[in-house]
Amino acid sequence: MTQIVETRRELALDCFLLAGKIMMESGAETYRIEDTMIRMAASQKMMDCHCFITPTGIMFSPSDELATRFVRINNRRTDLEQVALVNAVSRKLVAGELTLQQAYEEMQRIDQNDYMFPLQLQVLAAAMASGCFLILLGGGWADLPFAFLIGGTAFYIVEMILEKTRVKFFAEFIGALAIGASASLVIYAGLGQDLDTIMIGSVMPLVPGLLITNAVRDLMAGHFVSGLSKGAEAFLTAFAIGAGIALVLSF
Repeated sequence: MTQIVETRRELALDCFLLAGKIMMESGAETYRIEDTMIRMAASQKMMDCHCFITPTGIMFSPSDELATRFVRINNRRTDLEQVALVNAVSRKLVAGELTLQQAYEEMQRIDQNDYMFPLQLQVLAAAMASGCFLILLGGGWADLPFAFLIGGTAFYIVEMILEKTRVKFFAEFIGALAIGASASLVIYAGLGQDLDTIMIGSVMPLVPGLLITNAVRDLMAGHFVSGLSKGAEAFLTAFAIGAGIALVLSF
């Protein structure tokens, strides 16, 4: 009987930590992850659990007497569909619609599947967003094709460098550098009209909007470690983008 209880507890901890890991890697807010894990634990009669989450790791203790478990977060991206799927599974577990084993199997399936759109579609979306931001910022319709091409190309460059180097700030610096150089060439060749709007529109897909939002929300919820960490990451990302543009404009 003791062995069965121990096995079930370990399965529950594996399920909770996997859910938290998927959500953190997919760009969820810290308080949402903590709330999800605690609710799942409560459904398994773990009322005295403790959870501590940072952008690089998750610690979970089922009670004061039992050992604390830890999982490392190595990669982070924006994939809100995975966040929604994990939340859906957790709600079904809490409502009793899924058993613990079924919930864990669903979490494994979500973790193994790739829900990201193909790179080509992401590049197209970035290009369209760049063109829309150019018009939104008061740019001329004649500059729309240039913002479309430059924004999409820069996004592709960032993704390729990120895949090879795994250094996010370097990839964004090179992407911003490419945007500044391309926009300047378009203006100097007499093809474009407004350098500022082309640059700003093209660079918008690289701006860490979700990261900034999550940092502010975590700080408002009292998660100061996660909030400050995400805020610092957003600041460095913005600095890398600004440095790339500034380097081009300094010549």
